[in-house]
Amino acid sequence: MSMQGDAMYDRLLGHKANETLRHLCVRIAIFGFLTHLLLCLLYQLSLIDFSSQTGELFDSYLDALYTPFSIFLAYEVYELIRTIPDSFTNSIGKQFEIITLLVVRDILKRLSDIDASTSSTVDDSITILAVECLAFLILFGTALLFNSAKRETNSMANDSDGLERFISQKRQLAILLLVLYLLTAMYSLSTWTYNVFEGDGSTNRTIFFLDFFTVLIMADILILLVSYQYITDFSHLARNTGFILSTVILRVAIASPGMSGAILFILAGCLGSAVLHSGLLSTQKERPYIEKNEPLLHP
Repeated sequence: MSMQGDAMYDRLLGHKANETLRHLCVRIAIFGFLTHLLLCLLYQLSLIDFSSQTGELFDSYLDALYTPFSIFLAYEVYELIRTIPDSFTNSIGKQFEIITLLVVRDILKRLSDIDASTSSTVDDSITILAVECLAFLILFGTALLFNSAKRETNSMANDSDGLERFISQKRQLAILLLVLYLLTAMYSLSTWTYNVFEGDGSTNRTIFFLDFFTVLIMADILILLVSYQYITDFSHLARNTGFILSTVILRVAIASPGMSGAILFILAGCLGSAVLHSGLLSTQKERPYIEKNEPLLHP
């Protein structure tokens, strides 16, 4: 069963599948950007017409940036699923990368709304925009911190088979998440498309990401519980719990509009960075003892 699961993981989430999907996403993003740009032009020339809410997707040429960013976000979610069998730190770092891109997409959408606004009072939007830019900087710094962090070593059960079992279990979970990802994406896309034809073409970050991050948090908790079989060090367990807390805040931030969402993003970034830094300091202090007394395995 384990060998079959590993083989399926390689077919669906391996390097070859990733390279193929990455090149495909780049082509689709370019095509989507040009198509969206053309629709914006036709809408500006009054050659096509949409409802007031759907028209918000085409009333500024900056709106065309929304499509390629959405496609790249879809690919980044796939990349996130691929990192699950790696260390827990890498997986959490990828989540912060996705949220960073999500905030960038929100900023671009808000800029397009300001650009298309005929009102002279946009102070509230500019205030929220400034806080969202601050959230982007903090999330970007957090993602870079996770990306640059060395893969820490953890003390686990003495038998080396523990690592293989743990990785195999996480690969099986990654395959399950890929299936849920596809189902959630198809549901979100079909629902949004239906709403567009019904005249409600509004966009917000809750579409797809709210549901998927809920599933992702459950997966993180499951990994944490399974890791109790192998990880014996309290500091690493506490660190992973702190990481999950930061992702829960990210999920709440996705559902929170305006200023409250931006502030929650900032809080999640600060918490994630602090937990990671504390974990790295703890690992550096423990490494000399671990190297002398215990076998080292990567979770």
